Amino acid sequence: MVVRYIHHSCFLVETDDCYYLFDYEKGQLPELDGNKPIIVLSSHGHGDHYNPEIFPLLERAGMKRIRAVLSDDIPVPRNVDALQVSPGMGYDLGCGQRLNAFRSTDLGVAFLIEDHDKLIYHAGDLNDWVWEEESDDYNEQMTIHYREQIQLLSDAVHGREIDLAFVVLDPRQEKDYDRGLCYFLERLSAKQVYPMHYWDDPSIIDAFLKDHPEYEPQIQNTESILQR
Repeated sequence: MVVRYIHHSCFLVETDDCYYLFDYEKGQLPELDGNKPIIVLSSHGHGDHYNPEIFPLLERAGMKRIRAVLSDDIPVPRNVDALQVSPGMGYDLGCGQRLNAFRSTDLGVAFLIEDHDKLIYHAGDLNDWVWEEESDDYNEQMTIHYREQIQLLSDAVHGREIDLAFVVLDPRQEKDYDRGLCYFLERLSAKQVYPMHYWDDPSIIDAFLKDHPEYEPQIQNTESILQR
């Protein structure tokens, strides 16, 4: 699989059979093979995760087979082949591809894709959103809800290793910036983990690795164009 970071929480994953484009907001796409299908996945309708202009953009780029997988809070654009997904549900995408949707702790869903023998996870805004300015009760409930969803994700993978994982690492949480990613790494096995949602502050990746050097083999630098 080939992984390309586009911007914020947007990644393009290319397999032998198709492309997956996650949470496109803006950014330059690489040259694409118009004969390959592309699945555009949007975890929720917030402006930093979904831009409906992606569909005409892909058409102008010569993509002939475009399919959307949209969280059910996103209206389906006209003339777009789209599947709306809801948290807690599983879907057959065809051609050996399955998708499970998990409930975000913000809005929408997180995605787990099983593509033949590969597992791809994109968190969307599923994260342990603990904030210093919030009440202890709010933060406690947030952590409970986040860990419930990670347990469901762990159950869904049945002990298998996730091949690609795109997980929130948000510097706005200050001292709690690493809570969600650390818990994910403690509970699940993942070969390659791509921090995202860091608001153009990639130094948070270096800070995480300084605080948690044990995860250095897994953590990928999302500011580079990566090929795996």
